[in-house]
Amino acid sequence: MDNFSRTDLASELIKVKGRPFDGVCSVSEIVLDKALAEKYGKAEGKYVTLETDALSGYSERDKRRLSSALKTELDKLVVNKRTALIVGLGNSLMTADALGAETCKLINVGDRLKTLCPNVEGNTGVDSFDVVSGVVSRINPSVVIAIDSLAAASTSRVCRVIQMCDAGITPGSGVSNHRRKLSFHSLGVPVISIGVPLVVYASTIIRDAGGDESGYESLIVTPKDVDFLVRECAVVLANGINATFS
Repeated sequence: MDNFSRTDLASELIKVKGRPFDGVCSVSEIVLDKALAEKYGKAEGKYVTLETDALSGYSERDKRRLSSALKTELDKLVVNKRTALIVGLGNSLMTADALGAETCKLINVGDRLKTLCPNVEGNTGVDSFDVVSGVVSRINPSVVIAIDSLAAASTSRVCRVIQMCDAGITPGSGVSNHRRKLSFHSLGVPVISIGVPLVVYASTIIRDAGGDESGYESLIVTPKDVDFLVRECAVVLANGINATFS
């Protein structure tokens, strides 16, 4: 497995200078054109990264400021705010993979905001793409916002990054369980993905420590307090989304 496949974060592939740290987060943007997307094995599009420590241990005031920063960046990515389908991807029965479901619980559902948690095929027998595409064709939202847990290449990035992307998302890619991609091309509406890295491959940690990583390619590691971290992240993401469509 190469280094590129161990991370969902564009900011770990290409280093760019972000906007100045405002006491809560710094923001950077990366655009992967066709050549860069092919080089790194990622989707072509714009990746917006919020780097912060406010997702864990900071004050409620700082978390509100982080939600406001997320809203500011989401406003730039969402062109049509008529209606949004918020899709909580992942396995709600696995804490580190439950970010999407936990975020959906906090969304202010109504005329403009709808939520959907398709779960994973292993639990339902139905591919999440089929669930999402069926609902999209039925309710015709102006945008799909997909929330998912991500994988990082460095433990220092776990729960310290929020990544938004206008290129859609492939469910399960963070743990190498790839499914069909949710994108404008496949669904017919813009798809914005939002994620937070909550896992790291054990092989990455072992390699960085100078050890033999062979045999650990499928093992992932997550913080011991991941249940708390997922709840904190869900609050920040939901508040930012709710504010965007208020």
